[in-house]
Amino acid sequence: MTTDKSYDAIVVGGGPGGYVAAIRLGQLGQTVLVVEKEYIGGVCLNWGCIPSKALIAAAGLSERIKHADTMGITVTGVSVDVAKMQQWKAGIVKKLTGGVASLVKANGGTIVMGKAKLTGAHTVLVTKDDGKTESYVARKGIVLATGATPVRIPGFDVDGKVVITAREAVSLQKAPKTLVLIGGGVIGMELGMVYQKLGTKVIVVEMLPQLLGTIDPDLVKVVEKRFVDAGGEVLLEAKASGCKVSGDKATVTVEHQGKSRSIEADCVLVAVGFKPNSQELGLAECSVQTDQRGHVTVNEQLQTNVSGIYAIGDLTGAPYLAHRAMAQGEVVAEVIAGKRAAADFRAMPAAVFTDPEIATVGISEREAKEKGLNVKIGKFPFSASGRAMAVSETAGFIKTIIDAEKDIVLGVGIVGPEASDLIGEATLAIEMCAYAQDVALTVHPHPTLSEGLNESFKHALKEAIHILNK
Repeated sequence: MTTDKSYDAIVVGGGPGGYVAAIRLGQLGQTVLVVEKEYIGGVCLNWGCIPSKALIAAAGLSERIKHADTMGITVTGVSVDVAKMQQWKAGIVKKLTGGVASLVKANGGTIVMGKAKLTGAHTVLVTKDDGKTESYVARKGIVLATGATPVRIPGFDVDGKVVITAREAVSLQKAPKTLVLIGGGVIGMELGMVYQKLGTKVIVVEMLPQLLGTIDPDLVKVVEKRFVDAGGEVLLEAKASGCKVSGDKATVTVEHQGKSRSIEADCVLVAVGFKPNSQELGLAECSVQTDQRGHVTVNEQLQTNVSGIYAIGDLTGAPYLAHRAMAQGEVVAEVIAGKRAAADFRAMPAAVFTDPEIATVGISEREAKEKGLNVKIGKFPFSASGRAMAVSETAGFIKTIIDAEKDIVLGVGIVGPEASDLIGEATLAIEMCAYAQDVALTVHPHPTLSEGLNESFKHALKEAIHILNK
């Protein structure tokens, strides 16, 4: 059975980018339809950002309790019920996804569950679970917000039990004794350190010369030291060539330093990256251009090469960040509604919720050197922060990169407590084209971690008070 229904806009995908676009469209008086094939909230709310951060918080709390004796607090008989922890996490996910759906509807949006396929520049065919189809018309625009999915690699057949992806990793009912992590990137290290705190022996197999990709090595080393000191093992420039599963165990074959090694594990987490969900959307049939990896190409108004078709979020390429998708969602809604808007962000922050956290924005020190830029570097260690000492979190530092001639803020990198929250001020500084003095001369409350950002900028200007200006 096929029927026709018309809306101002159709949003394909109900994740962070899609639902934000739908809500903003509703606020702007546009009628909007959201088509979601699996669950509102997408990867982020259901098995990505939110559930992983809930587990990170819970595992971190258990770790701090176990080591509270350094503060004079003796705790005995601490135990962790992972299954109950998962129930708590599921409650958070349910509340948030339900809230998102309610907001879409409260702003006049309609949600339809099913698989969407473009049949033209203004038409979408939706196939529901029962096989029935419906055709919908978008008078002003179609927004593609289908996100990305974990990459699978040869020799590692995901069964969801022994060999898993991040999707299953956030829902394990017990902590495995041994976990082999294929890929030492953001998702892998975040989840690997969760289970490490819950008693798991974690072995990381990474093809690159360092963990966490292209983040400055001095930031990464702080996290790697914490991981190794807690019993983790890191194999860099190593290749995982295969995996054999027998019962509830796996044997992973790794090529490292010219030798072959077999590692037995209860669980193998494949976390080597994501790929865009651009298949089966009808892009080729509608002549929508994509790059070699399948990302949809767009301009600053998030328009594709086909008039009336837009794309946002992970589907448009790196960086794969929920807040990037959300920002693009607002922009595309305003563009469709006829407002002047563009995705011309000067600064796009990123946060890694390892222990300790890493957060970056703007240009890194490594990038500055590669580009031959003349920069000044300021650093303030958390070991010199009274607030960091008071909360017993002194590992790490704040690093500021500024233009050596103009003193304009180029980038900031933070590794340490609450880095993900501290990076917001640095993002604003870059977005508003601030000078280093603008931050250095801003009075920060005492005693706080944010003072460290102030001192880092002052250090770049050789005006720091609480550390030597070398």
